[in-house]
Amino acid sequence: MTDPAGLRLEPLREWFSKNVVRFDDSEPLTAELLAGGRSNVSYKLTGANGQHYVLRRPPLGNIMPSAHDMKREYRVLSGLNRVHFPTPTALGICEDADVIGAQFMVMDFVDGRVISDAADAASLSANQATLISRNLIGALAALHTVDPLEAGLEELGRPNGYLQRQAKRWGEQWQITKTRELPELDHLHSWLTQKLSVLPDDLPSSIVHGDYRIDNAILDSSTFDIKAVLDWEMSTLGDPISDLAITLVYWSQATDTLRAAIPVAEHVTDGEGFWNRTEVIDGYVAATGFSNDHLDECVALACFKLAVIMESIHKRNLDGLQLGAAGGDDNRMGEATEALTQLGLATIESGAVSALNS
Repeated sequence: MTDPAGLRLEPLREWFSKNVVRFDDSEPLTAELLAGGRSNVSYKLTGANGQHYVLRRPPLGNIMPSAHDMKREYRVLSGLNRVHFPTPTALGICEDADVIGAQFMVMDFVDGRVISDAADAASLSANQATLISRNLIGALAALHTVDPLEAGLEELGRPNGYLQRQAKRWGEQWQITKTRELPELDHLHSWLTQKLSVLPDDLPSSIVHGDYRIDNAILDSSTFDIKAVLDWEMSTLGDPISDLAITLVYWSQATDTLRAAIPVAEHVTDGEGFWNRTEVIDGYVAATGFSNDHLDECVALACFKLAVIMESIHKRNLDGLQLGAAGGDDNRMGEATEALTQLGLATIESGAVSALNS
């Protein structure tokens, strides 16, 4: 069998035999690329007797410095497994790039339902959509109340100055990954640098996911409970409102214009029964008690961060090295960078909710 892009199956099977408990090596491994990934690449692996696993590795091609840290993702999953937060079980980490050509981690395969596009969401009743909204925001609130010490993640990051460091980091990433000049994005970054520098020092902190959205959750097909939250590569200790902000940018409503140009979870939460963005904010604040007085700054930062990420995917597409959901989508990711820039600037002008709802 020909190895899929990004994998070497026979060396991988040998690694599994030595490192994954109860792995049956009596048959070759087979691999299927899981289409949802736009950043780290995920494969469903099948072994003997129907054993299923998921392997995560960095993307091919353009990789931003400090991004796609497999060891970090494995560490976060292991810690959240410890406190029974709904996550796949972490099974192994390989830091030897010689095995498949990159570092990778392995976790168990969680069977369930992923609402990844408008067609998936269209089959939901209004009551089911409301339940999913409540469960998604409830799980986000629950994550932000996890004690990092109890999860063994107290040294995952430095909460103080988190937002300021995020603006600096993504500004540096933009300089590395950009494929063209975007003066408006530079203006957004300058605004963020100034506004974030004067925020109070006593903002709340928690474990943050960094990319929390509806299609990063596996749902129970019957109850719509959250069985597992996926994609922890950007997790750290930081400001929980930044996680809420990312969720709000990804959330969609039927009347959106700028948000509609971002090709991630498009129109998934447009339908009847899904919470609107104000209900998302109110539900989150009610569950956590956190103040969202700096939500505008966090949404503008989320737009800037996501614009840089979309540009990185755009660059990998131009180089012919993007796998997964955005593979071959040369123009839309570049257009998404521009739409997110405009969304961030609109947040500066009119506030987060007004900008997102425009």
